[in-house]
Amino acid sequence: VQLQACGGGLVQAGGSLRLSCKASGINFRINTMHWYRQAPGKQRELVATITSASSTNYSESAKGRFTISRDNARRTLYLQMDRLKPEDTAVYYCHVHLGRPFWGQGTQVTVSS
Repeated sequence: VQLQACGGGLVQAGGSLRLSCKASGINFRINTMHWYRQAPGKQRELVATITSASSTNYSESAKGRFTISRDNARRTLYLQMDRLKPEDTAVYYCHVHLGRPFWGQGTQVTVSS
């Protein structure tokens, strides 16, 4: 299983970023996928979830600003992040649980004030 995340970067507060996560080695279309993030000195936290039926769920901090989506044909998971805030600064990870957790390598998002 490989999860390759990209799309992070440095952005000013109020800006937008779109993260991508390319999956291989799994039957992508049938799996629930997640985005997590981990800020310095904090625990990793769940940001958004999308099921195989494309039902979505968001953390309170992400609700209304972030959109999770998937392209099964491309085996790719996305996270569109709008109206970014400095507190969104973190390493973002894509995740799937297949008997055990699998994590992508993470992509750094830094939001300057």
